[in-house]
Amino acid sequence: MRYLTAGESHGKQVTTIIEGIPAQMPLVKDTINESLLRRQKGHGRGKRMQIEKDLVEITSGIRHGYTLGSPISLVIHNDDYKHWTDIMGEEPIKEDTKLRRVVTKPRPGHADLNGALKYGHRDMRNVLERSSARETAARVAAGSVAKNMLSQLGIDICGHVKEIAGIQACVTSDMKVKSKQEISEASPVRTLDKKVEQQMMDAIDQAKKDGDSIGGVVEVNVEGVPAGVGSYVHYDRKLDSRIAGAVVSINAFKGVEFGIGFDAARKNGSEVHDEIAWDAQRGYYRKTNRLGGFEGGMTTGMPLVIKGVMKPIPTLYKPLQSVDIETKEPFQASIERSDSCAVPAAAVVMEHVVAFEIAKAILEQFPHDQFPKLKQAIDEYREELRCF
Repeated sequence: MRYLTAGESHGKQVTTIIEGIPAQMPLVKDTINESLLRRQKGHGRGKRMQIEKDLVEITSGIRHGYTLGSPISLVIHNDDYKHWTDIMGEEPIKEDTKLRRVVTKPRPGHADLNGALKYGHRDMRNVLERSSARETAARVAAGSVAKNMLSQLGIDICGHVKEIAGIQACVTSDMKVKSKQEISEASPVRTLDKKVEQQMMDAIDQAKKDGDSIGGVVEVNVEGVPAGVGSYVHYDRKLDSRIAGAVVSINAFKGVEFGIGFDAARKNGSEVHDEIAWDAQRGYYRKTNRLGGFEGGMTTGMPLVIKGVMKPIPTLYKPLQSVDIETKEPFQASIERSDSCAVPAAAVVMEHVVAFEIAKAILEQFPHDQFPKLKQAIDEYREELRCF
C-alpha cells in the first residue's frame, strides 16, 4: 500500500491517490471529512482555516460505499484559490508582470532557500507553495482511509497533545484509547489534562500577541495491534523505524520517541526493558510498557506509544533576518499568513500518518486482496498468538 499527494498551497486543489487498499472494505466520504475537519480545529490556528472548508471529493476506487481494490483518488479543493488565480494559474504570463510577483526573499526555517538552490528556482513561490503544511490535508485524507480499515480490524488510534511551550500534561497510563479520543476532542488544545488546558491556551495567545510561535510534543496511542507486526529481518521492514521516518516527515517535526524514549539513556536496563508474562486469556504480555509496544522492529501486542516533537512554526510576525537572493542584501523575512501554534492540529496529522504505516505493515503481512479475508486472517492470527 502506498499513496502520493499532489497540489500547491494556493493552487486549485490537493489530491491523494492511494493504491493497495483491499476490495470490499466499507468506506464513505463522511469518514474522511470527519478527519479533515479535526485537522482544521485547535486553539492557535490562523485565518487560513477560516477560509477553507475541507471536504473530500472521491473520484475513483469506491462504488456504493465499498472499495473496489483499484486506486482511490481523493480531491480537496482549495477555496482560497479564487484569490490567487493570477498568481497560481497554469497559463503563461507576460515577463514584466511576472517580475513584479517573484519571491526572492527566503524565510528562515522554511524550505524556501534550500528548495531554490536544489531546483534552480529564482522565484521561491515555486518552492513554498508545495512545501507548505497545506499538503498535510492530503496526508490526513490518506490516513483516514487507513484508520477506517484499522478500526474495522479492532485497532483503535488516538493523537493528543502532551506538551506546549514547556507546559506538560499529566495523563494516567491505563486510560483506554477511545476515552483519550473523547477527552482530547473536547479540548481546544487536544490535551487530556484539564488542569493545564488553560495554561496552554494562554501560552498560545501570548505567543500570538508577541508575534512569535511555539511548539510542543504530540503523542499517538494505538491499541489492538497484534504481536509480530513488522519484521526484524531487514532494516527497512522494522515498523518502528518506518513510523519514525513517517512522523519526522510531517512539516515542522524534528524528533520521535517510542515509550519512555530518550529517558532510556538515563536509566539502567532493569528500569527500561519490559518483563514478559502469560495468562490464558491474554496469552503473552508485558508487565510494563516502557518500550512503547515495540521490540526488535516488531509490535509486542502492548499498546503503541509514539511521541513526536514539533518545532515552533517558522513564520513569525516579528520576522527574522535573511538575505535577498537577487541583491544579496539583508532584510526582515516576509510574513505569510500563519498559525501561532499548530501543535493541536499536528496531533491529528501524526495520528493519521501513524495509522497509514501500521495499516501498510498489516497488509504486507496478511492476505489483503479482499477485506473480509483480511479480517478473517487477522482474527485467526490473534487466536494463534493466544494459544502459542
